[in-house]
Amino acid sequence: MAQEKSMRAVVFKGVGNVQVEDRKVPTIRDPRDAIIKVTVAALCGSDLHWYRGHQETPTGFIPGHEFAGVIHELGSQVTEFNIGDSVVATFTTQCGECFYCKRKQTSRCSQSFLFGNSAGNTSIDGGQAEYVRVPFASSTLIVRPKEIPEGMLVLMGDIFPTGYFAASRFLKNIPQDEAKSSTTVVVGCGPVGICAIAAASKWCDNIIAIDMVPERLEEARRLGAKPILHSDDPAAKVLASTEGRGADFVLEVVGNAAAMELCIQLVRPFGNISSVGVQTEELVFNGPTLYAKNVTIAWGRCPVRGIFEEALARLSEVHEKLAFLCQCRMNLEQAPEAYKLFNDRKVHKVLFSP
Repeated sequence: MAQEKSMRAVVFKGVGNVQVEDRKVPTIRDPRDAIIKVTVAALCGSDLHWYRGHQETPTGFIPGHEFAGVIHELGSQVTEFNIGDSVVATFTTQCGECFYCKRKQTSRCSQSFLFGNSAGNTSIDGGQAEYVRVPFASSTLIVRPKEIPEGMLVLMGDIFPTGYFAASRFLKNIPQDEAKSSTTVVVGCGPVGICAIAAASKWCDNIIAIDMVPERLEEARRLGAKPILHSDDPAAKVLASTEGRGADFVLEVVGNAAAMELCIQLVRPFGNISSVGVQTEELVFNGPTLYAKNVTIAWGRCPVRGIFEEALARLSEVHEKLAFLCQCRMNLEQAPEAYKLFNDRKVHKVLFSP
């Protein structure tokens, strides 16, 4: 298929600086590749790690690990799709055949690439562009599920499965009555935190939300969570509401040392912390505190493809409540302005239309 010679793409130029410029349209490099014509790409909180300079990375890459579109070109070994299919991509690629993929631990695929970053040789250009190359297309792309409105499809690339992963790691594996009566605290009410609340409410009735932005806490309240402002001594309030024990489950979605320290304060003895925030700094723990509390901590990147179907089932139940996450839409050419708005927490999320 004939391709356009150039496309418009967002490019990272340095801390606090993205620009939109012409780039070559990507081409098939491997018979397992696909080229996607992007219809929507989103800004994610983890994009702010390099935008703010918290994560050192070379400049010049195209960001964007949340995107959906239509198939523009297929490699010769990709037989599961047709040109023109509407698809969403997971934010990491996966081969579908290695030790980890076979165990649905797809975020640790031995041949994985992370879209929209250049920190190391496992990262590739992302989807904040008119076109994007998708390696391992057969196991990285999913045909648009009919259960989800097309305008919300991009949520399934990262943030909803990640929020679901944070909540489900512990809650889905305990007796239903125990989960329902437990106290779950979500630390951070950005888009992933909001998705975590929506996911956790499947199992748990008593959810507490902590954030420093009142507008985010109001959205958490609308989802049924009890809001606590970060500056209003959340540890004391959680202890007071749990007869001095602390929370049964704490979900960490921020990705910094202060958030993790707060989680350890909030969790009860023999409680559980589920951390999905992207950690970009060294963490130091107080050994006696962890020992005294018998804390269990589960870490790490969400295996989106491995849990896609179960996360999708939950999103199909709550997508109307999360529609506000997808209301801010901007043209790709407005990317510099969009990043500033998002960085200043003036919008929940930004969806780009090329």
